[in-house]
Amino acid sequence: MRIAVAADERTGVADAVVEELRRRGHEPLPHGALNDAERDDWAWCSEAAARDVAEGRAEQAIVCCWTGTGASIAANKVPGIRAALCADAQTAQGARQWNDANVLALSLRATSEAQLGEILDAWFATEASAQDDDRPNVHHLGEIER
Repeated sequence: MRIAVAADERTGVADAVVEELRRRGHEPLPHGALNDAERDDWAWCSEAAARDVAEGRAEQAIVCCWTGTGASIAANKVPGIRAALCADAQTAQGARQWNDANVLALSLRATSEAQLGEILDAWFATEASAQDDDRPNVHHLGEIER
């Protein structure tokens, strides 16, 4: 799977995200501090990763900044993006299952490499719910964007 990855600095788990994606057989598309040709500010690099998803160059994205909050806000400004800031595996599972999240936001400050592995395990193991009471909520997000 092609996964856009953005980080505003190469600290914390920024490089580990790219390495872990490759180890799992995914193709990372780097942005921000992970790509010398791009601006590394969180708003710009998170937008770039989110646009990769929205425009079909990537199936999903992972965006990172110091707290993860700014990266998730920037990504969520792109139509069609459902970014979720996840600090643990249970939140990642819920974001994928109930919210059909297509962008994972992480804190470079608070995410350990052990947590990263658990979060990615849950993220990739979980599919969006097909339940009749879950799909209308996700559909409504598109209506809100319009």
